[in-house]
Amino acid sequence: MHPLEAPSGCNSSEETEKHAHGIAVATKDVDTGAALVAGMSGDLDPDDAARVLKKIDLGILPMMCSEIQFMDKATLGSAAILGIDDNIRLGTVFYLSYLLFEYPQNLALQRFPVGRWMSINIFVWGIALACHAACTNFAGLFVARFVLGICEGSVTAGFMIVSSMFYTRSEQTSRVGYWSQIISGFISFGSLHITTTGFAPWQWLMIITGSLTLIIAVVYWFFFPDSPTNAWFLTPAERAVAIRRLKENKHFKKDQMLEALKDPKTWIFALFSALDQIPNSLTNQRQIIVTSFGFSDLQTTLLSCVDGFVEVATIWTGVTIVSRIPNSRAYVGAVYFIPALVGVFMIELLPWSNQVALLFAIWLVDIGITGFVLSLAWLTSITAGHTKRVTRNAIMLSAYCVGNALGPFMWQTQYKPRNRVPWVVIGLCYLICPLLLLVIRFMLSRENKKRDAEPVNDTFEDVYIEQITADGKRIEVKVDKEFLDLTDIQNRDFRYVL
Repeated sequence: MHPLEAPSGCNSSEETEKHAHGIAVATKDVDTGAALVAGMSGDLDPDDAARVLKKIDLGILPMMCSEIQFMDKATLGSAAILGIDDNIRLGTVFYLSYLLFEYPQNLALQRFPVGRWMSINIFVWGIALACHAACTNFAGLFVARFVLGICEGSVTAGFMIVSSMFYTRSEQTSRVGYWSQIISGFISFGSLHITTTGFAPWQWLMIITGSLTLIIAVVYWFFFPDSPTNAWFLTPAERAVAIRRLKENKHFKKDQMLEALKDPKTWIFALFSALDQIPNSLTNQRQIIVTSFGFSDLQTTLLSCVDGFVEVATIWTGVTIVSRIPNSRAYVGAVYFIPALVGVFMIELLPWSNQVALLFAIWLVDIGITGFVLSLAWLTSITAGHTKRVTRNAIMLSAYCVGNALGPFMWQTQYKPRNRVPWVVIGLCYLICPLLLLVIRFMLSRENKKRDAEPVNDTFEDVYIEQITADGKRIEVKVDKEFLDLTDIQNRDFRYVL
């Protein structure tokens, strides 16, 4: 029998000790749901697993797919054509504060109940968004956008963590893919028709979206679960089934954090995220660009609804293909950058008088979002160990902030109206990003082949935790390897999805 190399790095006799029949570990060294399933044996009934999965979908997907949170980020672009100015600097402020508070937000998500922490952030977010309407100068808008960036750091990271706790690796891609936005264009269109003395349309836009966000915050407080162990929509027996489908852990482990920092794949994903998000400055510029094609403000706000439909449709097709073709994430993500590159070439080469073709080119560029959505789910799928996953998520989302903070500075006055320099930069980013996805795939495939050639490792096959029965008796119950919160590097049986 091999000694346990404690996943958390602890080695005191109080926390880890060797027994004749195996290895005993402290409860904190295993998953938080291990106590519910410890001692259970036999295969999981597929019908039970399918029934629980359906309840999980009904319990959390409607809230994860609520568009209000992600629509809020687009309000600045909508407000730009409704009357608010200086959206370049304000957009950068948002992502700088996001960057500064991304890792603290990830630590807080590990320390506090996920649903409650996200609810608090969304509530503050809604207040800050509504307060935009009261701002009369740049300083006020600066503070409001800064607060929005702080709160945003909890939402995407929280969704990634919750997805990993409720869904298997093959299921995560299709669930992550629907965090999208459609209705902001309709709200902007309606706001343009509001005529009140002393209150501009963009102010109404902020009030409406802020109010909707506050409602979402209340819903999250009462209904968004923290983990399968306390999901309100599952019975105790169903919670055990949910946990047996996968694993979860919420204890911070320094060795896992260091492993994430030393893993080259972490930084390649970060580079991909930063480069992919430089073109995302189009979120705040798109409606200004469409207006420059010759469309009226009214037409532009209505046409912006199509952006959301294009994104949802392309994301849906992307995640559907990935779910049906095994190990296709990198290939599918890379292919979806091709239409975006075609769109960039069209915008650079077509005459400015060709309104319809230029508009379709903008929508082709939107298709590039699919690669980033797939990468979020892929990163979660290839990372084991809760602290390592949290650290990787924070690094990738921090890089996301860097790209979004730099992107707005491309759109300088001297480049208008054709904006040739910004579009060249976007084209280069969309050329490098698919290559990075393919590099990551090559590295993961090579590591899988290396592990296939290794001898069987039984280090963690005989591990026990101590439990106290109803009559006060202490017993030791065997814990499956899957619930030891091992990282993808520690667990040599782990195989990376491609």
